[in-house]
Amino acid sequence: MGVGRSPTGKTDPLDRVVVVGASLAGTRAAEALRREGFTGRLTLVGDEAHQPYDRPPLSKQFLAGTWDEERIRLRVGDELDAEWRLGVRAVGLDTGAREVELAGGERVPYDGLVIATGAAPRTLPGVELEGVFVLRTLDDSIALKKALAGATRVAVLGAGFIGCEVAATCRGLGLEAALVDIFDHPLFRVLGAEMGAVCGRMHAEHGAELHMGVASERIEGDGGRATGITLADGTFVAAEVVVVGIGVTPATEWLAGSGLTIDDGVVCDETCAAIGVEGVPIEGVVAAGDLARWTNPLFGRAMRLEHWTNAAEQADHAAARLWSGPEVGPFAPVPYFWSDQYDAKIQLVGIPGPDVQVLEGSVEERKFVAGYGEGGRLVGALGFSSPRRLMQYRALVEQRAPFPPT
Repeated sequence: MGVGRSPTGKTDPLDRVVVVGASLAGTRAAEALRREGFTGRLTLVGDEAHQPYDRPPLSKQFLAGTWDEERIRLRVGDELDAEWRLGVRAVGLDTGAREVELAGGERVPYDGLVIATGAAPRTLPGVELEGVFVLRTLDDSIALKKALAGATRVAVLGAGFIGCEVAATCRGLGLEAALVDIFDHPLFRVLGAEMGAVCGRMHAEHGAELHMGVASERIEGDGGRATGITLADGTFVAAEVVVVGIGVTPATEWLAGSGLTIDDGVVCDETCAAIGVEGVPIEGVVAAGDLARWTNPLFGRAMRLEHWTNAAEQADHAAARLWSGPEVGPFAPVPYFWSDQYDAKIQLVGIPGPDVQVLEGSVEERKFVAGYGEGGRLVGALGFSSPRRLMQYRALVEQRAPFPPT
């Protein structure tokens, strides 16, 4: 039996833990709790019927057909000794009674709760055409892969991570691919203009058609099937398959009326404890993954990260917070993400800043490290196909090194 501590020092037994969200963050949190010493009843609730799996390959290796379902499955050992409630949605949370309500009316009691329901893809309201897809789940990727097998041309609306990776995968499959985005460069929000332009040149050199800096007007269809996208400037981008990759929203609908503070995700303190509407942590409730928004003291700002590494690391920290209390201290990581596009591995440590300088290598050869600075401090570093060199900058970001680094 474990002990959960409130901010006031009160201790409560931790006999029953419920983890809502059975993807990476949820399963990692469950595993971390067992490692911490929790031996009580552990229940994982997930709205997908599939066993837990990795999402990053869905837009790359799995979509391309080089990996199968078995290869993307998360390896969860029997020693987890958990009750799996898969294919069941959580529809409500009563923090007073300490119960999670499931679709169908069942109420699951808890002493400790991990919220890890992730995010859902944004869609275009009113669009009901065959050939239009979002990509978030295994079922989404299976359906898209089947559609690509009979297509010759794909249009991708949104040039963020998912959009760029899908376009690169489609080009690798020999399909014509067009990228459409309201910003001037792919990955503009993540990499900024200068490095986003590098990404754009890479896509153009691999034969992708770019429509940047222009909004989409509507998705066109004929006979109930998509035929392409009409842009705000009148351009028509023909396609048999349209992939909508315009971002995600935190999956917090089921938390309405729960007493948690919801603001672009579940608002947490620095330790990953969920904050109530009165501004203090709610005892026995933590959050991790794509929907957790907390203040990272390393950068002094609120963050909500949608990256694999953060989901795994934050899950570990949230589990420790649930088990040991606030003494675990703040969650203060150096964010890290990667993206495989064509023959390039794109990696970012830290966060993008307003100042950019190439520190090593050649942008023309797309093998380089660029630093991001803010206020004279190194806050991030971007690597194109330079994994070993990039990791050295992760430590410098953590050490708050000056920019440019000396």
